[in-house]
Amino acid sequence: MIGLDFDGTLSPIVPDPAAAVIHPKAPEVLAELGAHVRSVAIVTGRPPATALELGPGLAAVPGLVVLGHYGFERWEGGRISAPPPPAGVPRAEAELPLLLDSLGLEGVTTEDKRRAVAVHTRRSPDPEGALAKLREPLAKLAEKHGLVVEPGRFVLELRPPGMDKGQALSLFLAERAARSVMFVGDDLGDLAAFEAVRASGLPGVTVCSGSAEVTALAEQADIVVDGPDGVVALLAELASAFSRS
Repeated sequence: MIGLDFDGTLSPIVPDPAAAVIHPKAPEVLAELGAHVRSVAIVTGRPPATALELGPGLAAVPGLVVLGHYGFERWEGGRISAPPPPAGVPRAEAELPLLLDSLGLEGVTTEDKRRAVAVHTRRSPDPEGALAKLREPLAKLAEKHGLVVEPGRFVLELRPPGMDKGQALSLFLAERAARSVMFVGDDLGDLAAFEAVRASGLPGVTVCSGSAEVTALAEQADIVVDGPDGVVALLAELASAFSRS
């Protein structure tokens, strides 16, 4: 089973999340892999529909499943299944403009993910400083509305508790009776998936899509590659090896 994050792994990180686009060779390579492995799963904080929209060709990958919103939503075979949206997210999102205005932070933007809301500092004149100023106020806002804060690359995401990439991956591995697993990610939220690979007891490999922005994941990975280009090259090598065997 092959599991992958989307942003920073299959798609390069860009200042505007809405402008992200999948690596041009990724769908073809994943389609080749899908013909040889039991499952290909994209585990992402984005809604499944958004990941598919930003990744033309992904829907044709054999056996593809998209576990979006950290596993709360699932796309498979053209259908999306999900529980009702959490009430706390729109309430927290409604309070964000006033909170951000009170902090006087420039270039900070929000992203409505329906089941989560993300606060990005990448466009700020001081992304790290803005992130530091936001941590405590956003933690209080999240607690007020029964949410948790998921940190990432110049982003803090407010989302419902009870699911993360590790839990989503563990449940999927059990469901598919996987015999081995490789997970590829780039950000702090992927640490839980790395832990799930090791806790599964299966033959497993963890891969970091490396960047200068996040080092903690690379320290925990079995293999580190150079961003999405490196991820796609590794997947292509794996597909080629399957074809020769």
